[in-house]
Formats: sequence, structure tokens, C-alpha cells
Amino acid sequence: MTHRKRILFIAEAVTLAHVARPYALARGLDAADWEIVFACADTYLALFPDWPWQRVDLQSIAPQVFMRRLAQGHRLYPRETLEQYAREDLRLIDTLRPDVIVGDFRLSLSATARAARVPYVALTNAYWSPYATRRRIPVPSLPMTRALGVPLASALFTLSRPLAFAWHTLPLNSLRREYGQPSLGFDLRRAYTDADITLYADIPQLVPTSGLPAHHRYIGPVEWSPPIPMPELPRQQTADKPFVYVTMGSSGSATLLPTILSALSGLDCQIAVATGGIRIHDAPANAIVADYLPGDRMADCARLVICNGGSPTSHQALARGVPVLGIPSNLDQHLNMEYVTAYGAGLSLRPESATVQRLQEAIRTLLHAPEYRRRAGDLANIMREQNPAGALAGTITEILELHS
Repeated sequence: MTHRKRILFIAEAVTLAHVARPYALARGLDAADWEIVFACADTYLALFPDWPWQRVDLQSIAPQVFMRRLAQGHRLYPRETLEQYAREDLRLIDTLRPDVIVGDFRLSLSATARAARVPYVALTNAYWSPYATRRRIPVPSLPMTRALGVPLASALFTLSRPLAFAWHTLPLNSLRREYGQPSLGFDLRRAYTDADITLYADIPQLVPTSGLPAHHRYIGPVEWSPPIPMPELPRQQTADKPFVYVTMGSSGSATLLPTILSALSGLDCQIAVATGGIRIHDAPANAIVADYLPGDRMADCARLVICNGGSPTSHQALARGVPVLGIPSNLDQHLNMEYVTAYGAGLSLRPESATVQRLQEAIRTLLHAPEYRRRAGDLANIMREQNPAGALAGTITEILELHS
């Protein structure tokens, strides 16, 4: 390249993962080749003390609003929200004049990047792909699963899901029409993955697809951990007293932490818990408790990782050959754990049924049944060969050449 091209990263800061993933990728790019500008809300800035590039503020709905809408099955992005996003997108694009945009869950870019004629790369997960091969789409944890029970709620969800997915697509399709773009149809997965090039932060061995078009590609899991010092861990870890790392992340059910800790307190193990700022009363004597912990280094030490089932923490564990016990609430987490459990690298418990007894049974199984660790080790060998930032750089070079 004769001069540096400007990449505008846009992160939808409704969960930490949607900021951490593009941040980690941007850190992996060579500053000699690319001029990077990063746009996101300031929600999680305390966890990112080092921004080596220009950062600009960008509106996102509050994480609490996002989580409440998820939990209640409401639309995440009503039309008026997407309209506000679109105005801010276009103002930012007009001001910064990027050569390419890389977005993480900023759905409005499906309309605005095209309207501004700027190449658009979307970061997502393969389990949201319209081309993903799966046996089923599980019912997320909703008011009806608690009121009706999971079996009946699951049957109703299966019947109503096509209509529900179609209902969720209407605001984005309406926005796209306003900006001269055709409808994406009524499959929510198309709305979540639409871009000039779509990149999956996954590996096909774990989340396979079929009939994948050339502009949909895998780049491998994208890892990030907060730059936090390691706590002092117990000096010895044995098969009889294994180390278990627990974190429910920014989008898990923090109300489950006391139940998880109660289950672990009855087992002979060592525990470290990242609470995400939730106050824990009466923590077990065998537990190290902190608001945040460096997840990559904790997974290095662990024999088991217990989490919300989301892909960021699951990938951290699996990349080190560590099995996962996921307790998923929202659909994204449930989808991820469908593939982890199908591969045999972990187990999943619904929060509605995550009792102390069932947690202890799952924990004992994952700690002592060798096939789970073996399958997680198989994934670790594959993940070790991935270069997500390099794949992104190659994709951006390609898309710029096509649009030059």
C-alpha cells in the first residue's frame, strides 16, 4: 500500500463481547499498514485502559435495556432506535471518511454503510449464520419458560419462532427501504449477518455450515481478557482437588452465582469467581472472589470453566483444552452451547433447572470423565492454528481492491 487506509471499527456496546472482539482484532493489525479509528459507547471503557488509536463516542442502548428486552422477548432494536443509529452512523462516516467499516452487531450498518458506499465487514458467530447446520433452535429463557415449564414453552417456541423471527426483522427491513436497499426477508439470521463480507469468529469443526457463499468466512475465535493482575492461586492443584473458574460475564444471570458457589462449596475443589461487580455474600472458604479476572490466564490454570455459555468465555476455555459447563439464558448463549455439547466438549444446564444437585452432577462429570477433556483438547489444537487478525487484514485488503 502506498498510504495507510483508514478502518472504522464500530462496536455495539450492549455487551462486553461486542466491544472486546473488535478491540482485540484491531490490536492485532499492523499500525504501519492501517489507520484505525474505533467508535463505541463508553460503557466498558474502564476495562480498556490502553486505546492506541483514536476513539470516538457512539450511542448504544444501555446494556440493562438490552438485557431486559432479551429476557422479555421484546424487539431489541425498534425502528426509532435504528433511525437514531442510522443518523449517527452517517454523521460519523461523513466526518471520518473511512475506507472500510468493520462492525460488530451494529445492525444499522446494513443500510448506512451501503448508502454511504463504504465497504462493510461484519463480525458475528457462525451459529447465527443462515447456512449453519443445526438440529434445532432451543427456546431461550423467557417468562413463558418459567410460567409454563420448558417442555411446553419449547413446543410453543418451535411453532411460533418463524413468525417471531420475522417480527424481529421488520424494523431493519424498513430502515433499509428508507435508504434504498432491498428487504433481507424474514429470516432473523440474515439480518444479523448481512454485510459485504461476513466473518465468523468460530471454527467450522465446532460450528459447521453448508453451502457457505464466498463472502461468508471463518476467521477463528477472537480472544480478549482485561489487563488485570492474576490473583494468588493455591500452590497445588491435583486431580483430587481441581481448580474451577467461574464467570457469568456481562450477559449472564448473576442471580445464579450463589447457587453455583453453593454447589462448588460441597465439592473438594479450588474456586476463582469473577462476579462482574455483583456483591457475593458468604463466599465459600475455598473461593477467590473478584469483580473481574484475566479470563485467559484463569482458563490456563483451570480444569473446568463454568460460564453463561457465551462464545467468548467458552472459546477461552476450549482454546486451552478445558471443558465448559454453560448455563445459558439468551438465545445467543443457547445456540453456542448446542454446538459445544454436540461436539462433546462440555455440558449445558438451563437456568430454570440449575439446582445445587444438578450442578454438582454436571461438575463431577466434567471433572472426572476424560472424554470431555479429550474433545476440548481436539478443539484446542485446531484453535491454536487460527490467526483472526491476519484473516481480517487479508479480508480488508481484498475488499478495498474490489472497490478501488
